[in-house]
Amino acid sequence: MAEHGTTQPADGTTPVPGAGSAFHRTLLRRMLPAVAAAGLGVTGIAGVAHGAAGGAQRTAAADFPTWGTRWVVHADADTRSPAVGMINNAVPGKDRITADYQVDTGHRVCEGSACSTYTAHITGPVSGFLTVVAVAVPQDRLPGLPVQGGPPPQPGASRQEMLARAASWLTADNGAPVPYSQDKVWKDGYRQDCSGYVSMALRLPTPGANTVGLATDRGLTRPIALGELKGGDLLVDATGDNNNRHVVIFEKWNDAAHSSYTAFEQRGGHGTDHRSLTYGLPGGDAEFMPYRPVAFGD
Repeated sequence: MAEHGTTQPADGTTPVPGAGSAFHRTLLRRMLPAVAAAGLGVTGIAGVAHGAAGGAQRTAAADFPTWGTRWVVHADADTRSPAVGMINNAVPGKDRITADYQVDTGHRVCEGSACSTYTAHITGPVSGFLTVVAVAVPQDRLPGLPVQGGPPPQPGASRQEMLARAASWLTADNGAPVPYSQDKVWKDGYRQDCSGYVSMALRLPTPGANTVGLATDRGLTRPIALGELKGGDLLVDATGDNNNRHVVIFEKWNDAAHSSYTAFEQRGGHGTDHRSLTYGLPGGDAEFMPYRPVAFGD
């Protein structure tokens, strides 16, 4: 996604230079709540009934001010989708947008210290999807608008992307693995423990789900048989306390007999690791059970 500003976006695309500053955005997020408390008004939001169009259920519409210049509007919520226009093309904050719903994409867009995973579906002045970071609100999402699902998963490609993201932590600390911690978060906003690591690989909202959630939340995973394991699936031990629970990312079987497998994990005393394991296998730790992320669509 090519977004406003000169900060390199998280997805590595080239940003479009603009006149707004990260300082302005951060200051705005801090000041707006105080302005509202003083009774001076914040965004001039006006709720308007809106009909369904394009197969999406649109239940509300609201008007919001923007900030900065040259914010790209995309064809859909997928940040890889083509640009369909631009707002605030020449003057900072000139355009106001009308939005009728928003999508939590799981992909963080940041400008300075302001970040959001949400994109807004806007109907004016350009129709398309715009990152919420472009909107002059102190929240990381638009208040009062319904949230709808993100773009459909791409089976196969999603697994490959997940494994690539898992591998990225092996060298993310200046060539070394990301250190393990249950309390700290890494530069990308994810907790540095096993479940935070898996959440990062799956692009779940920061700072990450916990191990129990990865095993029990049917919106995240579903149980599978050991023989069904494919790259990107999980093996989870959700019993005991936070010092005993653990989750690893299955990559591949090491042999035809399925006597061991290679996995990614974030483990205490080491950090990010990529090694052969037998968790959940006969003769291994029987507390580990196999699960499949529902995002893979299979």
